[in-house]
Amino acid sequence: MHDAAFAADPQAVYDRLRAQAPAGPVELAPGVDATLVVGHETALRVLQNSTLFARDARRWKALNEGRVSLESPVLPMMAYRPNCLFTDGAVHLRLRKAVTDSLARLNITRIRRDVEPIADYLIDQFSERGRADLLNDYAKLLPLLLFNKIFGCPADIGDTLTSSISAMFDLKDVMRANEELTACLMELIALKRRQPGDDVTSWLIQHPAGLTDEELKDQLVMLMGAGVEPERNLIGNALLLLLAPRTAGRDSGMLIEEALDHVLWNQTPIANYATHYPVQDVDLGGHVAEANTPVVISFAAANSDPALAEARRTHSKGAHLAWGAGPHACPAKDPARVIATTAVERLLNALPDMMLAVPEEQLQWRPGPFHRALVALPVAFSPAPATRMASALRNRTASAAEQPLPTAPAATARQEPARRKGFWSNFLDIFRV
Repeated sequence: MHDAAFAADPQAVYDRLRAQAPAGPVELAPGVDATLVVGHETALRVLQNSTLFARDARRWKALNEGRVSLESPVLPMMAYRPNCLFTDGAVHLRLRKAVTDSLARLNITRIRRDVEPIADYLIDQFSERGRADLLNDYAKLLPLLLFNKIFGCPADIGDTLTSSISAMFDLKDVMRANEELTACLMELIALKRRQPGDDVTSWLIQHPAGLTDEELKDQLVMLMGAGVEPERNLIGNALLLLLAPRTAGRDSGMLIEEALDHVLWNQTPIANYATHYPVQDVDLGGHVAEANTPVVISFAAANSDPALAEARRTHSKGAHLAWGAGPHACPAKDPARVIATTAVERLLNALPDMMLAVPEEQLQWRPGPFHRALVALPVAFSPAPATRMASALRNRTASAAEQPLPTAPAATARQEPARRKGFWSNFLDIFRV
């Protein structure tokens, strides 16, 4: 599941496994074996039975025995962290309540209001060129910048967070990226303990669950991982569907919401994840998953199960597993849809004649066992003048750009001259948010 052949046609692998049983053996990365669940009913069985299928990765037998390399590129996505994804029972309930209560304080109006200027700012960076890579210039950056805003990141922390998260998902020097991510999040937590704001980080700190700094850091890692990668793939895959002439896209009047539903069913942004560890050997419809070995849920394969043919045809929102199921189901599906809808809407309204710059069959899918993600999405369009936000960025004087941010004046003033600004710093220079 880690080579180019799988990336090009994952459905062939799912179908081959399903012909034998609703679950079967796969290799996630070199030397990393697992069971992949491809049947919808079996996936629900695993997702909903937390007594038989634990999420705690400290049970992982092969890792404990040294048979999985600590340098494995999948380890940052699979190794234990004390967060909602990798805990069970009372610990999971405590951590999940802190997360869900904090996310509940974000309302839809606020999310849309936060997405719109970020979308406009990113569009400004390429609108005058008449061409862009919508994956790397837009869909990848928008969720990262949005989460910086939602988490209340000042400039220097936000730039580091953006670059380290990107590196981890792109499997580029993941160990160093993980260290940088940990350091910048611990810095953010220390800052928010001193100076709380109207943001998710501060709300998590203030929650009655009383999370430790280590727990706070790992909830933030989980929120970034569970938000950024799926969101960029949802946006990117929906844009492909709407722009590709051979598919049921814009020419046939497909609405953005319909495109998102189609993607969740057929190009599931996080295709395979939700790793479980059976507490005992268990028969999954003819394939035996041994105790304490990884059992990965293929949301994509479950969605393409022939048993769901009618639900898939009508794009029934309740049947697909793109958001997971059971006690670990995604708690932020409504915000995720609003983010994607607003991002796609803003882009298509700004550049209405946009079209693919290469034939659809020449587009490549990014290798990796967990995601369904394009490598790039090149487009062409009529060049359009940048809005006042891009103009403000160009015309801003150097002295104004170096003024400290209100949230962390001392740290920002000290570090600004010595570092190269990232997207988040430049965005803050314009909006001072």
